[in-house]
Amino acid sequence: MISRLVSFLLLCGFVGSVGSQPVNVSGPLPEVRVDSVRRVFHNGEHNAFTDLVKFQNRFYLAFRTCPDGHGVHPTSSIVVLASEDAMDWKPVHRFQVPKRDVRDPHFLVFQDKLFVYTGAWYCGETSPKSYEINQHLGYAAWSQDGQTWNSPVMLEGTYGHYVWRAAEFGGKAYLCGRRKHRFGESKSRAERDPLIESALLVSDDGLIWKKQGLFQLENGDETAFLFEPDGAILAVARSGSGLNAQICRAKSVDHEFVRSNLDRYIGGPLLAKWNQHYLVGGRKSIHQAVTSLYWLEGDRLHEFAELPSGGDNSYPGFIQLSENRAVVSYYSSHEKDAEGKTITAIYLADLTWVK
Repeated sequence: MISRLVSFLLLCGFVGSVGSQPVNVSGPLPEVRVDSVRRVFHNGEHNAFTDLVKFQNRFYLAFRTCPDGHGVHPTSSIVVLASEDAMDWKPVHRFQVPKRDVRDPHFLVFQDKLFVYTGAWYCGETSPKSYEINQHLGYAAWSQDGQTWNSPVMLEGTYGHYVWRAAEFGGKAYLCGRRKHRFGESKSRAERDPLIESALLVSDDGLIWKKQGLFQLENGDETAFLFEPDGAILAVARSGSGLNAQICRAKSVDHEFVRSNLDRYIGGPLLAKWNQHYLVGGRKSIHQAVTSLYWLEGDRLHEFAELPSGGDNSYPGFIQLSENRAVVSYYSSHEKDAEGKTITAIYLADLTWVK
């Protein structure tokens, strides 16, 4: 009866949730204005999958670029840009992994270092027509000052894992890595998707990893997560097979996750805290594919912005600049070049918390 009552209150908007414990939600959600959107990088290649971070009073933006497009290609690179003011950006690092496709870079500030994590499909010498997640492997670049970089280094314990977003808590690093249950074999995506788990990995040094828990048990996918001050975990997980995204909660890293379904699919999800509110971003596919931003209240999403975007898009990053200002990175293919050819570029949106 208690669980039914909590579910009813969540649906009605009377309570929210931190970890797996409901908390009261009061007052209207913040109003946010999109002040400007600007293209910050385009080189004629396919540019995608962004993340943002602040490290030692500078801002960093990471993404993948590839001359051969969105697909799996050994010609792909991870690019890192830096900025003093989040307006003017300059390249500070770029790396590839031989015979592998690198993509989905994500930052982590850990042990006074700036890490950039990337998943890497095995390709061989050429672009494969098929590829196997059981051959996936995580890599990292890292820097102590944002200027001199060590890279790329294979992440021990990540073979067969598609590594994604990362977080730090209690002196340890945590990473999302999706994988097949028991690393099983499959012949098609329809056969593969139900086998995919979204795993929470843990590391003492940011380089050697082991399993801590499971965000999702089946149809697992990209998972954005954060830690509360008391160690509770809140996550927004994309689901495979085009299913609706999920909210995953755990009281701590030692507890199992409790999952509930959202009302929509979210591609390339972002989860961040802006002041005391939870911000979610990603690609929605209602009517057309666009990058949208939401407030998360309990188990409900409240959309507050639809960014200029279309086609191949999403994978946002977020930085809070002040109490009422923030910036979101994302990629999109809604623009064309001077010859009328569709481009896929990196964008930044400036946000203002109105009230």
